[in-house]
Amino acid sequence: MGRPFLKMNGAGNDFVVVDALSHSHPAPFAPDEAGVRAIADRAAGIGCDQLIGIEPSRAADAFMRIWNADGGQVEACGNATRCVGWLLMEASGRDEARIETVAGLITARRAGPLSVTVDMGAPRLGWQDIPLSEEMDTRGIELQVGPIDAPHLHTPGCVNMGNPHVVFFVPDAEAAPVTQIGPMIEHHYLFPEGVNVGFAEVRARGEIRLRVWERGAGLTKACGTGACAALVAACRRGLIGREADVIMDGGTLHIEWRESDDHVLMTGPVAVEFTGTLP
Repeated sequence: MGRPFLKMNGAGNDFVVVDALSHSHPAPFAPDEAGVRAIADRAAGIGCDQLIGIEPSRAADAFMRIWNADGGQVEACGNATRCVGWLLMEASGRDEARIETVAGLITARRAGPLSVTVDMGAPRLGWQDIPLSEEMDTRGIELQVGPIDAPHLHTPGCVNMGNPHVVFFVPDAEAAPVTQIGPMIEHHYLFPEGVNVGFAEVRARGEIRLRVWERGAGLTKACGTGACAALVAACRRGLIGREADVIMDGGTLHIEWRESDDHVLMTGPVAVEFTGTLP
């Protein structure tokens, strides 16, 4: 008996979402790495950036388990949290849902018919929180790409939004070498747990153009935690205020780093593409 799934996306970042809350299926939903890669395969499988399992939780409305397309489990995914939050709110009829993740508890609130605001909590900014392999000021770490005397990219900021991010500030995000540099930095020795690599262009006081090489997924149309990290990294350097639209290939997310409690709020769209059954 195959498991039903929903294909969803948040600003183009797409997911196969499996409801493992009910006990109608005899076995728990626990795919191995090869199984996850088969589902995520865009040529031979269903195709997605991440596979999401919605499981029972004692601490919240549900527990969200996240696998990247390479088969590895990850701690957080902002766009997926919006999608899961929307599903839980649709099921309950309420305008709020609490979601447990490996990274902690997250609250989602309805912001419109197909729009959700997620409280991603406070960014973690210490070098050991990212984590980095050595002590550095995370506003601008000692990392450069290219010739020593004239590097193409240098001094990126680092932010942990439930998962590790490094953000390079570039003059033109469209021309940024995302697919060339992203894989190199993802596995750089400075990042013992790997890292998501953002290329951010601050276009105006309230606008960032962002492209992200996601750890374990590659270049994606959008990255919710990446958008949060870009806003925080830019704000810490005085490049932008505490609120901005972050424009990615798949759509725009509105990010606010709230001064009152240090929490980062992300608002953006939710879309259901189709339903199906896993083979």
